Amino acid sequence: MRGRIQPRNLRQQVTVERKKRNVIFFTVIILALLYTSTSLLLGNMGFIKYLTLKKTKNSLETEITILEKENKILQAQINALKEDPYYIEKHAREEFGLAKPDEYIFQFQDDAKKN
Repeated sequence: MRGRIQPRNLRQQVTVERKKRNVIFFTVIILALLYTSTSLLLGNMGFIKYLTLKKTKNSLETEITILEKENKILQAQINALKEDPYYIEKHAREEFGLAKPDEYIFQFQDDAKKN
């Protein structure tokens, strides 16, 4: 027993062993908590991924509502072109510059557009 350092009594030996066990126990707990928190933040299904997916979802929802409004407007124009003869005439005059027989079309140019 020359190589080993002997504690003075049994009580000191027990306290030293308890301290070692406590250090090992708390080290394992801290490592487990670090792994869990890192996994929750940076993992494949982590919090950062959740935030990016939520942002993407919100942007897609706003794009969907914009497209739905545009679709309703276009559907109303299609129905008007199918059923309303006055709208058809207005569309033909504005878009294609058509006129009835014996009708003249005057087009004015804005001087501000020339500069």
